[in-house]
Amino acid sequence: MIGQQLRAWDVLDERVLDVLAALPRERFLPPDWQGLAYADTELPLGHGRQLAPPKIQGRALQALLPQPDDRALEIGCGTGYLTAGLARLAGSVIGVELNAELAAAARRNLAALGIDNVEVLEGDGLAIEFPGRFEVICVNGSLPGPTDRLERLLAVGGRLFVVTGRPPIMQARKITRTGESEWRSESVFETCLPPLDNARQTVEFVF
Repeated sequence: MIGQQLRAWDVLDERVLDVLAALPRERFLPPDWQGLAYADTELPLGHGRQLAPPKIQGRALQALLPQPDDRALEIGCGTGYLTAGLARLAGSVIGVELNAELAAAARRNLAALGIDNVEVLEGDGLAIEFPGRFEVICVNGSLPGPTDRLERLLAVGGRLFVVTGRPPIMQARKITRTGESEWRSESVFETCLPPLDNARQTVEFVF
């Protein structure tokens, strides 16, 4: 996975590579799919949700580059794999998952690995009002439209990773808050991800 998928897709940050090499990806999958845990493809988590390919998750972590003192937010944490990666890099993480069974699985998976700097919330991450701001926000799924509300949750200097657009081509973007009223957006790569839960209904965000 590290050489053939991540490095081949320009995931070169050693902190990110070390974290992903150490995480047992199979633990976050249903038993029938654990044998394909390191395949370069989306894998089903149940409840209509999928685990993105390792290269997508590696590029997301590399774009965000969480630091040890950063406060991170993940929208759509599923069973907790990318959440675990964020937790190994950042100071603390809030993971939000709409599906109650997946949220419970994420808590179990993280606890089994001794990861204790994550709070997993059950709910709609596009609607919850969060206290304070975050240095890192990762959206684990695609959004069809604006990301204004999420951008305003960033601290100055904070980074948001989000895939936006509609099939067949979407843009993975890194958005950095450069001031109280200023943001910089850059395209990281083209991809196509399934929509985040409730994304179709929540096209406009209200802060």
